[in-house]
Amino acid sequence: MRIKQIGAVLAAAAVFGLPAAPAQAASRIVPLDAAAGQQPENLALEPGGSADLTFAWTGEIGRVTPDGRVSVLARIPVPADGDVPVVHRKLFLGGIVRAPGGDLYVAVSTGTAATGLYRVRPGSAPVQVAALPPAGFQNGVARDPRTGDLFVADSFGSAVWRVSPCTGRVTAFATGELLAPVTGFGANGIKVHDGAVWVSNLDRGTLLRFPLTGGPGRVVTTGLGPVDDFAFHGDTVVAAINQENRVVTVDRDGVRTILSTSDGLANPTSVAVRGDTVYVTDGAYFGGSPNLLRTRLP
Repeated sequence: MRIKQIGAVLAAAAVFGLPAAPAQAASRIVPLDAAAGQQPENLALEPGGSADLTFAWTGEIGRVTPDGRVSVLARIPVPADGDVPVVHRKLFLGGIVRAPGGDLYVAVSTGTAATGLYRVRPGSAPVQVAALPPAGFQNGVARDPRTGDLFVADSFGSAVWRVSPCTGRVTAFATGELLAPVTGFGANGIKVHDGAVWVSNLDRGTLLRFPLTGGPGRVVTTGLGPVDDFAFHGDTVVAAINQENRVVTVDRDGVRTILSTSDGLANPTSVAVRGDTVYVTDGAYFGGSPNLLRTRLP
């Protein structure tokens, strides 16, 4: 995501890319309650088809059932002295990922020692499993299915942190210019795929690949615009282009817009893919209404 002050120029910029494909007949939009702070930043899918959402500013983790019912699973305490760098909110909830046993891991930024990676176990209070730099902006979260390690994209810290959820040990997996912001947010979305950690850089409009075995990262795709979260459908990338209100596919044939404002997008913040179905959260940070959209991939 990106704050209003630095996002205004991009929000007003012309949208580029190929025309959007028409929405599928099976599309469904679940409206969320902006007045209650239900502005979703990220999502993780449950085996039964529910979607678990982080609500950016409230500390709440919500669940949306396949029939559209919204409930609150857990709340991360909002510190009274919280001051998240640049956005100057008391708290920001970023990425969420689900482990096979059902535990959820959530990135939390507060500008205090409460900044870190939290485990959310339904029925129990959230627990901080690892502290992360308070001066950073902890955003996307990904899990390595082979080792169980978690990776957190730090949008201000120009870094990807590797976290062992068992020990809480934190190491710098990747750092440097490729992950750095220009005026606001750098490393943002993150996924583990095909032997590598993939990271989007919102300010630079790039998609990056870092081998899990180590070694330098490289730029895979450029010119995406303000790219937020993304997911894989096979080897095709499905990405949320936040301020441009688009969801695009990226493959060897190029970039194609598949969803836009006409489909209900309002600052898409994250995407998840299961089979041929794509789920999109809309944070509505710059207008419109927050929602969860579900539709078939074209």
